[in-house]
Amino acid sequence: MPTDADFGERLEAKTVTYLDRIDDCVALLPRALDEYASGGDYRETVDEIAAIESECDELVRDITGTITNAGPDDIGLLNTRINFNESALLDFYKELDVVPNHTERIVQEVVMMRPDADGDSFRDMRAMATRIVEMTAVLGDVVEGFVRGLARSDATETLTEGIETIRGLESECDELRNDAIETAFADDAVAQPLVYRELAILLDELANTIEDLTDRMVVIASKEPGIVTEADPEADGE
Repeated sequence: MPTDADFGERLEAKTVTYLDRIDDCVALLPRALDEYASGGDYRETVDEIAAIESECDELVRDITGTITNAGPDDIGLLNTRINFNESALLDFYKELDVVPNHTERIVQEVVMMRPDADGDSFRDMRAMATRIVEMTAVLGDVVEGFVRGLARSDATETLTEGIETIRGLESECDELRNDAIETAFADDAVAQPLVYRELAILLDELANTIEDLTDRMVVIASKEPGIVTEADPEADGE
């Protein structure tokens, strides 16, 4: 018969597998842009992103099914944090799935819009992709700790550093987005500045989604003293 600990361990293990595939998906974004810029076989990478995104859909359905199909006996006393936050947690996983979905959309839009890759605007977008890969890697660690904190009643998880790192990288993406758009419209030689604007905004939306996920964790953790997401202002003043 499954124990309370088994449920928490299953949720953690499924989440880690899911996070690894999200990381794999997003990590291909800069490669796809590089291959496109160099005239390489970028479509193969685009197809690989699409395949991983489909796998992510299956993984998240399995995770949400695990949560929704679990009764009180399955979750048990050891996982009351999950039971208490079930609705918010399901919304969180739904938002997390936007990351691979949006990654796929970005590369598909590049293929359809065919922007000129020889320019500062495209290089700024490539730099945004690099920041997003970094954000996703940090997000994986933060989410893993967050779910571990929810799945174990006696756990204490401090996620502050990772959340602050993600927020800092998102701010860098904002600056790169602005630079990409401004450059595209300032240079008369750029034939279709709106294409760069659209792609830069799509990349920025992906970065925003990752930052929004940290906000969701902060809200949920505000009710859970065992999960620390914000720096102690009194500690800073010491």
